[in-house]
Amino acid sequence: MHQPPRLHPSTGMPRRHALGLLSASALLGWPASSALAQFRVEVTGVGLTRFPFSAVSFRGNEAASENIAAIVRADLERSGQFVAVPPLAGALDETSRPDLAPWRERGADSLLTGSVTRLADGRFDVRFRLWDVVRAQDLGGLSYPVGATDLRLAAHKIADYIYEKLTGEKGVFSTRIAYVTKAGTRHSLWVADADGENARAALTSPEPIISPSWAPGGGQLAYVSFESRKPVIYAHEVASGKRRLLANFRGSNSAPAWSPDGRSVVATLSLSGNAQLYTMDANGGEPRRLTQSASIDTEPVFSADGKQIYFVSDRGGSPQIYRMSPQGGNAQRVTFTGNYNISPSVSPDGRWLAFISRVNGAFRLHVMELSTGTVTALTETSGDESPSFAPNSRMIIYATRDKGGDALMTTTVDGRIKTRLAGAQGDIREPEWGPFLR
Repeated sequence: MHQPPRLHPSTGMPRRHALGLLSASALLGWPASSALAQFRVEVTGVGLTRFPFSAVSFRGNEAASENIAAIVRADLERSGQFVAVPPLAGALDETSRPDLAPWRERGADSLLTGSVTRLADGRFDVRFRLWDVVRAQDLGGLSYPVGATDLRLAAHKIADYIYEKLTGEKGVFSTRIAYVTKAGTRHSLWVADADGENARAALTSPEPIISPSWAPGGGQLAYVSFESRKPVIYAHEVASGKRRLLANFRGSNSAPAWSPDGRSVVATLSLSGNAQLYTMDANGGEPRRLTQSASIDTEPVFSADGKQIYFVSDRGGSPQIYRMSPQGGNAQRVTFTGNYNISPSVSPDGRWLAFISRVNGAFRLHVMELSTGTVTALTETSGDESPSFAPNSRMIIYATRDKGGDALMTTTVDGRIKTRLAGAQGDIREPEWGPFLR
C-alpha cells in the first residue's frame, strides 16, 4: 500500500498507519527505547481568552502524598483557557470567608480554597470551595473522601468542577488516556490520567500491541495483539485486567472501533483477501461485511451519534477519508485537500474531523469543520500521528516527533495552545483519549 508516516530511522519500515495492512514483521521494526510512564506538563501558546484564577495550598495537604492545589492549577492551565495568579500569603480553607478585595487587586477572577483531612479509616477527605472574586460570590464546593491512591483523581474532579462553573462546559481532567510504548522487546499498553500521570500498565507483551480503542463509558479497551504471531483483537476490562477475544478470524484482524452504544465493534478484517470493514457483536459472533471495494479500507471510527462511520480507503488511487452508513453501502469521500489523508477522529460534538495529512512529505495534524469543509493545519511538525479528541471536543491528543524524540501532545482545536506531556525519552505512540467515565 502507500508509505505511512514516521518510518523507522534505519530500516525505513512503517511505524504505524494503514492499521489493517501492516505485517507483523513491519511492526517488529519498532526501535528499542525506554518506556515513558510519567509526564511533565509544558504549555506553549497564547489563547484569545484566559480566565485568571488563584488556588491556595489546601489546609492539611502536608499529610497527603499529592499537592491538590498544584494539580488543579496544572489541569486548568493545560486547557489553555486559564492562567494562574500567584496566591497571597495566609491560610484559607473551605470554611473561610475570605476578604476578596486583595485578590481582585492581584487580578484574580476566581479563588480556590480547601482542605485535606486524614480520616480514621486511612482515607482522605478532600474539601474545596470556589469563589467568584469579581462578584464576591460563593460558587459552591464539594467533598471527596478518597483513598491515598485516588488523591490525584480528587484534584482532577475539582478542576472539572471549576472548569464547568467558569466556562459552562464539562471538564475532562478526570478522564483517562491510553497509549502504547516499546522498551527493548517489551510492548506495553498504558492507561493514565488525562495529564499523563498515574500511568499503569494494562498489558505487557513481547509482541506488538496496537490500536487501543476505548469502549463507551471507559470500562473497556479494545486493542490488537500479535501474541499469536498474527493480529488478533481483544477486549480488556481496565479495572480487573480480564480480557476476552473479540476477533481471531482468518487473516488479519485489526483497527477496532466501538459503536457509541457499545453493542458492536467495527474492524478491518482480511477474510476476503483484502482489508475490508466488518461489523460484529461486541459479545462475539460472526462478522458482517460493510465495504465491498477491491481496495484497502481501514481505520474506521464512528460519529458520536452513531449515524456515520468514517474510514480510510485508497479506492480513489491514494489514501483518503470516506464516510458511510453503519449498515454499509455507498461511501462518500470527505477529504479532497492533499493526496494522502489518514487517521480520522470525529469530535464528540460532531463539528470537527481531525486527521493526518501529508504536506510536502511532512505528516501534520489537520482539522476540518464538517459543516463547511474548511481544513486548517494545526501544527508545523513533520511526524504527527493518531489524533484523538477529548470527550468535550475542546482538545486533541496526538503523537509526534519533538526535539529529537517521541512525544504526546495536546492542542486546542484552533491550534493556539499546545501542551507537551513530556518526560524521559521514550518510544510512545497510539494515544487514545477516553470518554467521560460512567
